Amino acid sequence: MKKIPTWLLVVAVALRDGEGRLFLQERPTGKPHAGLWEFPGGKVETGESPRAALVREIGEELALTLDEAVLRPVAFAEEGCDPAIVLNLYTAQHDGSTVSPQDGQRTGWFMPAEAERLPLAPMDRQLLVAFTD
Repeated sequence: MKKIPTWLLVVAVALRDGEGRLFLQERPTGKPHAGLWEFPGGKVETGESPRAALVREIGEELALTLDEAVLRPVAFAEEGCDPAIVLNLYTAQHDGSTVSPQDGQRTGWFMPAEAERLPLAPMDRQLLVAFTD
């Protein structure tokens, strides 16, 4: 019998400020792709909707409150590793509140052209290209 693949659903946000910059964070030491830059987000837990997971993850990682209603899906990327990953990217406008990274990693606001020059995690590079085209 053929094995049915298990997909891990991950969500991220392209958070933009009033100047059109994107918020990115560096992946922490000890995680896959450590030291590479990514859109903030995380895994969808059992029973959670993707938007609810993103609101939870951004609250945990950045101490920001996002409104599910304003999250717009804009792109997705797939990676056929084990487990296979589907990463959904949403966009939201930053309201100017303080972003407080909770994991101590480097973060920054980047114009899309600047972000393209960063060492990005592979799926995040796919998302950036899809989002900015």
